[in-house]
Amino acid sequence: MKSKQIKNILFFLFIAFILTGCTFLDTSVEESSNLVIVERVVDGDTIIANGQRVRLIGVDTPETVKPNHPAEPYGQEASNFTKKMLEGKRVQLQADVADQDQYGRLLRYVYLEDGTFFNDLLVREGYAMVYTVPPNVAHQETFLASQRYAMENNKGLWGLPETRSDLDRLYVDEKGEGLIKVSRNGIYHLPGTTYYERTNAVELYKTEREALDAGYRKSSSR
Repeated sequence: MKSKQIKNILFFLFIAFILTGCTFLDTSVEESSNLVIVERVVDGDTIIANGQRVRLIGVDTPETVKPNHPAEPYGQEASNFTKKMLEGKRVQLQADVADQDQYGRLLRYVYLEDGTFFNDLLVREGYAMVYTVPPNVAHQETFLASQRYAMENNKGLWGLPETRSDLDRLYVDEKGEGLIKVSRNGIYHLPGTTYYERTNAVELYKTEREALDAGYRKSSSR
């Protein structure tokens, strides 16, 4: 092989090496840019990051900022926990199938810098109930397992006396059929509450524990 050909080959190998190195560096920068700062915590399951309102997927914490409504039991504790864990911190946001909800909020899974799955942590520590809305169901089974753990160990809101006493109360008719109605939007209604009679049930349950264990959320109506 002629000297000129060898030089050409070496030159192209050198250029390829440089380009490979640049690609590697660009990828590294891209990965680090996936981390965003949580600027503010609105409540237990809603944050502001990169100037956008973000609703955590698959979980529902008790209300603290709903207009004309008092804070729900354990709502302030949930909000304080999310502030402690996320506010001012760098996190990774991960989408599922649906990018936004009906209010224009981004729907995201949140991961701490150390890899902790924060949505699941909220459920496992009893700060949130599972609230799965299709098509964002990628971690539904994980959340349900964490909720069972929290309920069995009286964690957080599940340790409240009023919550524990209600979980296994029977709602059945004279035939022993369940009376707790689950609507199409995944919310269950107890007999005697505001929307019970007008709810067309897609599922029926005998106890709140059964409905919760199936991944449904209790209606906030009284």
